[in-house]
Amino acid sequence: MNIEFDYNTQRNHLVIPEYGRLVQRMVEHTLEEVDREKRTRMARAIVQTIGKLNPQLRNNENSDRTFWDHVHIMSGFALDVESPYPVPTEEGLKTKPEPVAYPKTAIRFGHYGKLVERMVEECVAMEEGPEKAAFTLLIANQMKKQFLAWNRDSVSDGAILKDLAELSKGQLKFDPEMQLASTDSLLQAQRSGPRNAAEPTRKRNSGSGKKRHRNRKKRY
Repeated sequence: MNIEFDYNTQRNHLVIPEYGRLVQRMVEHTLEEVDREKRTRMARAIVQTIGKLNPQLRNNENSDRTFWDHVHIMSGFALDVESPYPVPTEEGLKTKPEPVAYPKTAIRFGHYGKLVERMVEECVAMEEGPEKAAFTLLIANQMKKQFLAWNRDSVSDGAILKDLAELSKGQLKFDPEMQLASTDSLLQAQRSGPRNAAEPTRKRNSGSGKKRHRNRKKRY
């Protein structure tokens, strides 16, 4: 008695394996239908089936269009139905997107970063007043923090203010009464880092050491 086994390697290629062979067979069966109106109804049923089998894909606003595109792709772009969306083409899928241009703007002080330069530009454009002075102090403290992130040694406030004047081309004036954050406080904040709120607090037991010592077995 000869038994014929049905192996996946002998079956038709699954175009989109995530949908499974059942959906693939439904698409192949739709292609065999002669009546175009009936084919359209069958294609709509396949789209609804894909949505029910993959509810997580419904979170996308364009999920229906994506399902229709996938049906056309699984049919080898040979499905002729009344689609509510433009039918994709094989050439369109093979088209590579344009490369994203890498920013080539030069950064004057690499250890401060581009963000600090943008902050300086925004601050320069502000009107004179307490708000601009507070923003200037914020930028100076951020610059000192960035400097200490690269160089753990102490840095003078005069060096930071000099770099700030150079970045702003002398347009940002620092109030002499204001003081930058101390180096110790900034380094301490960097060493501490952000704490995880979900991390449980460990309870210290001052007597645990003595208890372990009493429970040790004596060696003779």
